[in-house]
Amino acid sequence: MELAYIPSPSSGVLYLGPVPLRGYAFCIIIGVFVAVWLGNKRWIARGGRAGTVADIAVWAVPFGLIGGRLYHVITDYQLYFSEGRDWVDAFKIWEGGLGIWGAIALGALGAWIGCRRRGIPLPAYADAIAPGIAFAQAIGRWGNWFNQELYGRPTDVPWAVEITSSAAGREPGTYHPTFLYESLWCVGVALLVIWADRRFKLGHGRAFALYVAGYCAGRFWIEYMRVDEAHHILGLRLNNWTALLVFLLAVLYIVLSARKRPGREDVVEPGASGGEADGAEGGSAEGVEKKDEGESSDAGEDAKSDVAEDAKDGAGSAKKS
Repeated sequence: MELAYIPSPSSGVLYLGPVPLRGYAFCIIIGVFVAVWLGNKRWIARGGRAGTVADIAVWAVPFGLIGGRLYHVITDYQLYFSEGRDWVDAFKIWEGGLGIWGAIALGALGAWIGCRRRGIPLPAYADAIAPGIAFAQAIGRWGNWFNQELYGRPTDVPWAVEITSSAAGREPGTYHPTFLYESLWCVGVALLVIWADRRFKLGHGRAFALYVAGYCAGRFWIEYMRVDEAHHILGLRLNNWTALLVFLLAVLYIVLSARKRPGREDVVEPGASGGEADGAEGGSAEGVEKKDEGESSDAGEDAKSDVAEDAKDGAGSAKKS
């Protein structure tokens, strides 16, 4: 009896007409669009302007891609710089290999630059885009399915992924689909952040920190299942230690931030909510005030005139007497 399994694609390249598009890159592109779309909706709901999220993403996305690639190349340098390897492959990002830790770190730097140029607080922006990033990761993980990479231990469960490629030391067989586990986990994290943000009105970067903590919790056990080559420290993969450390930092940030800055920001983008209307009202008030001053002045002049005439009439009457 043949076991059920998730078949791997025969090719990692999709064709849009005559244009070839690698499935890995396609998943990343779709994920970015979803993150920007959802982030824009959440930003507007917080009182920001439409289009601001996309403008800042112009800085964040390239920085994130560079950071993700750098982390992967540095932590897996033997894949590119050991004997028999071609260092040029380190630049072939379309073949897979992005480290989320580096992507978030440098992506945050790019977002900070974009926010600074717009006069926007980075924590508020991070809170708006947090669920979108989780959804983007859920979509992006399917790029590993196209590349037949980052699978787990051998298994015969019905949802196992079938690996057919024997390139780069792969052994054909059925394995735990860790890409699927992480994809589903990221969807759960995104929904958790959306719910918690609505329920507790998270602000000052705490929604983003919750996303980070939630992702790290899942990444720890998923990383433990993977069998691809990795550096180990005290029996654990490097990414396990990274996930543990980042999880603790995220939780610490949530606790300290809640004590220091409870609640949520009142204004996330200066001048975005009713700035022109406020100005118009201010102008109207100023005009009314000037009008009132004018009327008061006119009334005063009339009063002075009446007093003068009364005094004149009184003087005339005294003279006749």
